[in-house]
Amino acid sequence: MSMQIATPRQWEWLAAIPLLAGLYALASHQGFLWWLLAGVPGTLVLGSAVALLLMPGDPRSTAYMSLASVIGLVLSVPLILADGFGAALVAALLFAGSFLVAGRAGLRNEPVYEGAADLHLDVRMDAKAALDEAVLGYFLISASVPSGELAQRMCDDAVKLEALLDSNGWQQDPQSFHKDPPPPERVQVVRQRRFGVDYERVTFDSGFTLPPELPGAQTWMGYENNNRCSANMLRHPGAPRPWLMCIHGYRMGEPWTDFGLFSPGYLHHHLGLNVLMPTLPLHGSRKIGLRTGDHFLDGDLLDLLYAESQALWDLRRWLHWLRTLEERPAIGVYGISLGGYNASLLSTYAEGLDFVVAGIPIVDLAGGLWRFVPAMHQRYLSWRGLDQQRYYDILRVVSPLRLPCKVEAKHRHIVAAIGDRIVAPRNPVLLSQHWDVPVTWYQGSHLSIRDQREPRQVLEEAMSRAGWRSSAYATV
Repeated sequence: MSMQIATPRQWEWLAAIPLLAGLYALASHQGFLWWLLAGVPGTLVLGSAVALLLMPGDPRSTAYMSLASVIGLVLSVPLILADGFGAALVAALLFAGSFLVAGRAGLRNEPVYEGAADLHLDVRMDAKAALDEAVLGYFLISASVPSGELAQRMCDDAVKLEALLDSNGWQQDPQSFHKDPPPPERVQVVRQRRFGVDYERVTFDSGFTLPPELPGAQTWMGYENNNRCSANMLRHPGAPRPWLMCIHGYRMGEPWTDFGLFSPGYLHHHLGLNVLMPTLPLHGSRKIGLRTGDHFLDGDLLDLLYAESQALWDLRRWLHWLRTLEERPAIGVYGISLGGYNASLLSTYAEGLDFVVAGIPIVDLAGGLWRFVPAMHQRYLSWRGLDQQRYYDILRVVSPLRLPCKVEAKHRHIVAAIGDRIVAPRNPVLLSQHWDVPVTWYQGSHLSIRDQREPRQVLEEAMSRAGWRSSAYATV
């Protein structure tokens, strides 16, 4: 893939603003409340500013800077009680400046890929990108990174896993690894109401299994919560309507997050669609950690192969179930972020989809994760045999770029953010090349997708090309 790399700089002078913010937070005042409310985020801002100044281009420095700046801005409100309005206002303004610097520095250091739209840099774009950086900082600072004996065992398992994938022919023929599941049995449907939305909660046993000889397979199969598929469903009474399967992103899978991303008011009422929102493995009611999504993209890196394999199995079972409800239903798939990955992967296995829309999709999980693995861990993992190439080869079995898409080209759609700091624009460009369709870009970031008009335009265009007449279904 052709790309243009930013000209290297010995110093990043944008770091002057967060340096000043950190120093002001640490050195200008005293008192316990000031140190607690300004000193803690100021310390992280100062440290990330030094890293940005001396080591420009490290994506972790801008992520941590933005996260600390957001914390500082939030805490500046109670800071008024600690040291008065004037001092708190100065701290808030400096933290706000640091927030914008994080966004601008991150955007400026990102490679420009052939096939991506031109980026329009302004303060609004800086703020959108900085919000991405803050969320990325939260992901990084709270991630479980394998260390010690766990890292050693993971490396040994990676070598064994790749050998098994190769010897069984699964790397060469991923379809032989992913069996087509049967329709689910003993499906339970319970009516619920949350956040003003009436919906049905659908559950059934996943039925997913792994070859027992794979390292960690027995541990994976022992996650009881994860073995129960669940989805939120909104369907209209009366005559059949098209179904839209909406696949959520990382650390989502809860009603409050999924209804915020896939608006019932817009999709179910305005467009008049039946909507199915499956919960991905390890998310929502299927979580195995304290938070939704724990161990999907952190912890043991090899678990990602099993998580995506089960996601593909479960999503295909959901399609089979929809087809038991009515004869030849119209089904489209819309995935966002990690959901865009799974929508793209599903489209290489599922027959008969009316369309697929991949929103801000990541498609190279190995490259996306490896980018943020600490340097010490990278050196150790590579020395023990688990380098980025081996990890990429292992994940090829669940890559949406491995097999051709089964959806007709005119019914494949990609919408992406040119200022995305969580899913680098390289990812939708790779998918565009694989699918041989253009990307619809918007001037925004990963998190601004809810507020952009392009995603809705792309979805409605997909419906139109598929022959879904939204005006015939709308209820409001």
